[in-house]
Amino acid sequence: MTIESSPPLGITMGDAAGIGPEIIVRCFAQGLPAPAVVYGDAGTMRRAADLLDQTIEIVEIASPLHARHEPCTIEVVACSLALPASLVAGKVNADAGRGAYDYLCAAIDDAMAGRLRAIVTAPLNKHSMHLAGIDQPGHTEILAERSGTADFAMMLANDELRVLLVTIHVALSQVPPLITPETELRAIRLADRACRQMGVKRPRIAVAGLNPHAGEDGKFGREDIDVIAPAVAQAQAEGLEASGPWPGDTIFMRARRGEFDIVVAQYHDQGLIPVKYLGVDHGVNVTVGLPFIRTSVDHGTAFDIAWQGKADHESLMHAFNLALRMV
Repeated sequence: MTIESSPPLGITMGDAAGIGPEIIVRCFAQGLPAPAVVYGDAGTMRRAADLLDQTIEIVEIASPLHARHEPCTIEVVACSLALPASLVAGKVNADAGRGAYDYLCAAIDDAMAGRLRAIVTAPLNKHSMHLAGIDQPGHTEILAERSGTADFAMMLANDELRVLLVTIHVALSQVPPLITPETELRAIRLADRACRQMGVKRPRIAVAGLNPHAGEDGKFGREDIDVIAPAVAQAQAEGLEASGPWPGDTIFMRARRGEFDIVVAQYHDQGLIPVKYLGVDHGVNVTVGLPFIRTSVDHGTAFDIAWQGKADHESLMHAFNLALRMV
């Protein structure tokens, strides 16, 4: 099946008050390497095209099955109530939060039905969603719940690092109880799967310790000895090339030098700070374990610069290209 005859990739618009509409328009204006449709609000997309002085026609369609992929055209799948033109840029808004949720759910349903090859998401705003009565911590959890996925993880990747998280959006105080042999082994398996989807034939998986110096032989906590090390040993028994736990303060440097293909980090900031320090414009967020490919930008809604015509679309373009490679 050629790219032209395959289902399109779906791009979700995210929060309308953020930079999502702008960066999507910029990607289409630059030219995408494969057909794509947008799940969002047609009126908002027209205003974004006008803001950027782009002569791109915005066409509303009922389904990706109706897409024609004409040049200089963005086809928007109608999947939520129309947003008001008076929506204030850079401000939390319940309508924008509801829309962002609806766009994502519609894209998930179409991906599950085989009408999309992959999903690429622009950023949403959790506060706006909460104002709309949607009690979800973020994209990853919505994707997993809507698709019925039990084993999933967040991976951040750029040209220098791949990092997969054992725990995601939880308070730091809640992390230690969530570090179990089962969650560790699941994360290691998902890290192996993610690397193989990205073309790595024999992934070298490094597991970061939870405590300073990976516990220093139990002096700084026993989780590394009692929980993480046995999970690594089990992964090795299954034939995976896993190692650790390694001290968190040096493991990312070693991976960046090429010693490992991916790092399994224990909690959100341990894993995401090293990737984002290298530049959010190049980072891509991947949800591993879903029955379809999903990638996303490595940044938020950027309310401080939204609708000013200066948002950079590079991370979204990287996310689109990675999704295309993975499918």
